[in-house]
Amino acid sequence: MRLSVSLGLWQDRPPEEALETARAAEAAGYPELWIGEMATWDAFALGTAIGAATSAISLTFGPLAVTVRDPATIAMGVASVAALTGRKTGVALGTSSDVVVRGWHGRSRERSATALAESAVAVRQLLAGQKSAVDGQVVGSQGYRLRLPAPESPLTIAAFGPRALAAAARHADRMVVNLVSPAAAATLVRGLRAAAERAGTTPPPVAAWVVAAADPGPAELEQLRRGVVGYLAAPGYADMFRAEGFGDLVDFARSRPHPRELLAAVPAEAIAAVGLLGSGEQIAAKIGAYAAAGVDELAIVPATGDEDPGGRKTLEECRSAAVLFDDGV
Repeated sequence: MRLSVSLGLWQDRPPEEALETARAAEAAGYPELWIGEMATWDAFALGTAIGAATSAISLTFGPLAVTVRDPATIAMGVASVAALTGRKTGVALGTSSDVVVRGWHGRSRERSATALAESAVAVRQLLAGQKSAVDGQVVGSQGYRLRLPAPESPLTIAAFGPRALAAAARHADRMVVNLVSPAAAATLVRGLRAAAERAGTTPPPVAAWVVAAADPGPAELEQLRRGVVGYLAAPGYADMFRAEGFGDLVDFARSRPHPRELLAAVPAEAIAAVGLLGSGEQIAAKIGAYAAAGVDELAIVPATGDEDPGGRKTLEECRSAAVLFDDGV
């Protein structure tokens, strides 16, 4: 099982801790760091700082919302970091949420699946050093070519629904899924393979973003609960949590309780259903469950706290657990 690391960008921690997690990931031997874009850092600015703070780890940006960032700015950003840091770079595209796209940025999410496929074509052209030639129904880019060296970055597509799966089957070098149980991951892997068969393509490898905490304390569990609550009532995710035995929790979330009440109601077991939690043996067993589901890579999102700043302990434990799994333990 291939492992990588994704920055948690936890809102209850100092923003600068992202640099500490990046250093911890490299020190633990992870080959790749995912740099998302949420409420704090511009992904490319943070990537440039991480390039200066580390020595070799490759950097993948995103998933970036395709109805917020256009193909030319995405390609410029990726090429800028590659040129300034000398690192291998990758990019992931996704559709993000209403909160981010409509609320924060005032953009529309209408026809976002179409935008995802069109952006994938244009971004791939640009990162390969070609002149862009996409006149899409939603997004596009025509006549632009990078002036910086083309990084030839691999393209990842975040998928959950059928149209995103179809876009990943046609256009992605890798597909990524976020916060899913092994059973849900298996369903998405089957969906990707079916979409690839219809498209006449080879299905790309699948990565899953998974939250993680080795022998977590109360503060780390609280942090992970906060990361889960927004998904409990969301379409698709609610069905997943219900299938994992948390139907009462889903019903409670859909009753729109006060956020503090919902947060307090989330059990550790609900986090463990979609992540790596507990001892080294428990983490190794869960890695095995994701592998059995057809997942090729786990992007570890480590919990952090005063007792484990940067998530260093969790990253080291997950790396050791992967060795246990690979050894058949």
